[in-house]
Amino acid sequence: MFETLPLLLAVAFFAAAVLYSSVGHAGASGYLAVMAFAGMPAPMMRPTALVLNLLVASIATFRFARAGFFSWKLFWPFALGSIPLAFVGGAISLPGHWYRTLVGIVLWAAAARLALNLSLKKAELPPKPIAIGCGAGIGLLAGLTGTGGGIFLSPLLLFMGWAETRQTGGVAAAFILVNSAAGLAGNPGSLGHLPAELPLWATAAVVGGLIGADLGSRRIGTPTFRRLLAAVLVVAGVKLIFS
Repeated sequence: MFETLPLLLAVAFFAAAVLYSSVGHAGASGYLAVMAFAGMPAPMMRPTALVLNLLVASIATFRFARAGFFSWKLFWPFALGSIPLAFVGGAISLPGHWYRTLVGIVLWAAAARLALNLSLKKAELPPKPIAIGCGAGIGLLAGLTGTGGGIFLSPLLLFMGWAETRQTGGVAAAFILVNSAAGLAGNPGSLGHLPAELPLWATAAVVGGLIGADLGSRRIGTPTFRRLLAAVLVVAGVKLIFS
């Protein structure tokens, strides 16, 4: 199916990049959902999502940091724990069924994150050993699934009171960037599975990332769009796990 719909998929990747980058994410779970609907082979999904992640996360990191919504003190302990484990996770090739099941669960987690739209006004930095340990667990999951881990880091920061909403976006964007790079580095052979349509999709994602990051660094994203996207992720997760 996906070979016949490159332009439609480009539009979908663009929309995912706009929505995700507006909250400091790079869109991996959205890209995976799109690819799941299109019936893309599992070996192609992870590297494609990671490459698109790298591009959009770079944009979101720059925009949020420039707007003053990035904290190095909050970021580095999580990154220290996550980068080596994302590398390890990226080197592990799960069987197709297990990969699709795990990604389906990740999509549901992303849907919950978007639907809840958590917010926080006051924040305190976490203890560094705890942040490093949490980063390690998230990094492993990010490498295994082809996501940057932001969908797990963001709700954790907000639930635990470690960051306010906008700062969460800036830290998550940088976290996604380093973990996506580590995940690809852990399995360079996966780059051989990248589709020929990637330049078109990457262009769409970059344009969407520029728009979304600009909006997100200035104002809160539209709750209705976030909940609609959450519904799409739930359906995509069902398709992955039960198809």
